[in-house]
Amino acid sequence: MQKGNIGVTTENIFPVIKKFLYSDHEIFLREIVSNAVDATQKLRTLASKGELKEEAGDLTVHVSINKDAGTLTVSDRGIGMTEEEIDKYINQIAFSGANDFLDKYKKDANAIIGHFGLGFYSAFMVSKKVEIVTKSWQPDAKAVKWSCDGSPEFSIEDADKQDRGTDIIMYIDDDSKDFLEENKISDLLKKYCHFLPIAVAFGKKKEWKDGKQVETEEDNIINDTTPIWTKKPSELKDEDYKKFYRDLYPMSDEPLFWIHLNVDYPFNLTGVLYFPKVKSNFDLQKNKIQLYCNQVFVTDSVEGIVPDFLTLLHGVIDSPDIPLNVSRSYLQSDSNVKKISTYISKKVADRLQQIFKTDRKDFEEKWDDIKIFIHYGMLSEEDFYDKANKFALLKDTEGKAYTYEEYQTLIKDNQTDKDGNLVYLYAQNKDKQYSYIDSAQAKGYNVLLLNGELDTAMVNMLERKFEKSRFASVDSDVIDRLIVKEDEKKEELAESKKDILKSLFQTQMPKMEKMEFNVDAQAMGESAAPVVITQSEYMRRMKEMSRIQQGMGFYGEMPDMLNVVLNTDHKLVKDVLTEGENATAEALKPILGEIAGLTARRDAINQQNKDKKWDEIPQESKDDLSNTEKQITEQQEKKTAIIADYAKDNKIVHQLIDLALLQNGLLTGEALNKFVRRSIELI
Repeated sequence: MQKGNIGVTTENIFPVIKKFLYSDHEIFLREIVSNAVDATQKLRTLASKGELKEEAGDLTVHVSINKDAGTLTVSDRGIGMTEEEIDKYINQIAFSGANDFLDKYKKDANAIIGHFGLGFYSAFMVSKKVEIVTKSWQPDAKAVKWSCDGSPEFSIEDADKQDRGTDIIMYIDDDSKDFLEENKISDLLKKYCHFLPIAVAFGKKKEWKDGKQVETEEDNIINDTTPIWTKKPSELKDEDYKKFYRDLYPMSDEPLFWIHLNVDYPFNLTGVLYFPKVKSNFDLQKNKIQLYCNQVFVTDSVEGIVPDFLTLLHGVIDSPDIPLNVSRSYLQSDSNVKKISTYISKKVADRLQQIFKTDRKDFEEKWDDIKIFIHYGMLSEEDFYDKANKFALLKDTEGKAYTYEEYQTLIKDNQTDKDGNLVYLYAQNKDKQYSYIDSAQAKGYNVLLLNGELDTAMVNMLERKFEKSRFASVDSDVIDRLIVKEDEKKEELAESKKDILKSLFQTQMPKMEKMEFNVDAQAMGESAAPVVITQSEYMRRMKEMSRIQQGMGFYGEMPDMLNVVLNTDHKLVKDVLTEGENATAEALKPILGEIAGLTARRDAINQQNKDKKWDEIPQESKDDLSNTEKQITEQQEKKTAIIADYAKDNKIVHQLIDLALLQNGLLTGEALNKFVRRSIELI
């Protein structure tokens, strides 16, 4: 028997392994089974070159539990190891057997995982003792047994093993006994070893017999050795892709479509990415992509490894150029990984472009489901935007879809304002904004429907990207002011009349939480609505953005600023003004006279001091001005009170206000009930 110390650079590598080298203890099973697969693939390479003199035979890797002995064993019929190789690859862990092997067989060994050595030591994360019983494939090799209890000391002795290959026997530690449970190991094998290229068996298949499950003689193979990403797209049918998706995500709806990745230059990359059908934005989950290295599971936490927007996709990516045993922070800074990320983004854009060109009808039908992925990509990646703007769509309120270029051509003749800006009109809710859409369409304008989660952010970006263009919600202003074609000189009301008209309505606007109304009057034509409520485009966008962008929450807390525009051309509004003027004329006469006198006095004081700095104006003059301003305010308040007292009983004023509120979904509860009763009375 040989005894010795493991050649490591620290006094004891095992605490390092347990604490720092691997973030998750369960990874040990992946490492040990991967090594077994690696050794088996090496044997296949030897056999293919004619160097193996015996039959390769059954190459299944076996995983087994012995609860009585407290062991978990992984056995293979691969190349095995001699005593010298154990000393080199296990005791002197700075060396890597796979690297030596790759140097010798580099033309034939592309499929070899190549992580012998260090990966083996992960077994000590869960084991108090580990034994290797191994026999090399080389003729006349003797079987040896290596044993170590987690200290730097080891022993090697002869062993009784007839067949070539290696058994790794792990004596599971007291604090890791759950790794002796069949369900636990079964779950881990499915997670980490589901697609290994060599068959892996765990126990025997079971079947129901006499009301209970009994074992059969057939091995329970837990993996699919040739998953679809290892095949050529030409060998696969749609149903193969759908079946694979169901295997990966058993409870999910059928995917919208998929992208098969297959490249061998400038790096190796295969995989299948699926666009999932999303029922709602709450279903959007990142990290549904599984990352593999030569069919060995690495991680499903792919942020930073694939472009951020593609973390919303589902599927599998496999690349031997992605290191297997390193932290995600290393992966995210690795130059190969960065190249892979850029390539995947380009490949996805190319595939979407191809789908758009070959079956535009199908693409348009799926647009509402896939646009959140495409918009996220366009917003977060400049390169992706440059490709996606050829197939990204805009849909109008009639459901017709256009590329950006097509839509620009459609509207440029009719929706260009007097300053040469192309105006993209849009609605967010077809039903709630129906009357505004109708007004725009009556002018011959086309209205887009932008009701997606990221549409507000897209609008902001497209305004920067498109030359001389702006987006305007159909309810952000009256239609004539949304696209001003020329400086129209309309006959406006005298300021004094406009003031009374605005007061008639402003004083009767309801008090609503987080809502402020500002009343204005404008000539909009006899056929336009008598009262229109609009919302500031800027504030609407800021409030929308506050819901999806950090640091903008204060906009969400601000009240909605709504403009109530009175159409001074409409007969009902004219009648309200005439009746209001007549009814309040007597009471307002002395007040208006007083205001006129005070205003003249204020103007005279200002004129007298117009060339003086504030500190040069005599205090007496300042006091006079302040007192005059105060008196004007008092008189205006009296004026407003008289108009309000009259307006409170004017049913037409209230009816017009309520109609405008109703049109915008703002009339509810008691106010709605009053409106219904008043409507019946007026009829």
